[in-house]
Amino acid sequence: MPIAVDIDVMLARRKMSVGELADRIGITPANLAVLKNRRAKAVRFTTLDALCQVLECQPGDLLRWEPEDAPGE
Repeated sequence: MPIAVDIDVMLARRKMSVGELADRIGITPANLAVLKNRRAKAVRFTTLDALCQVLECQPGDLLRWEPEDAPGE
């Protein structure tokens, strides 16, 4: 998938655990793991807003686009 999720980077910068972040944004650690491990099909804006508030960051600090390798590469 060409969308990279950098929640781990922000967690490390904030010295915060996955469990603490999940508690503070109001989702289960399992659902947060789905998002951070790039298995999510979508992200609610309310969840993205909560992540940005708690981690004090911008959406672009959490999500970025990476081009997929071209066929044959």
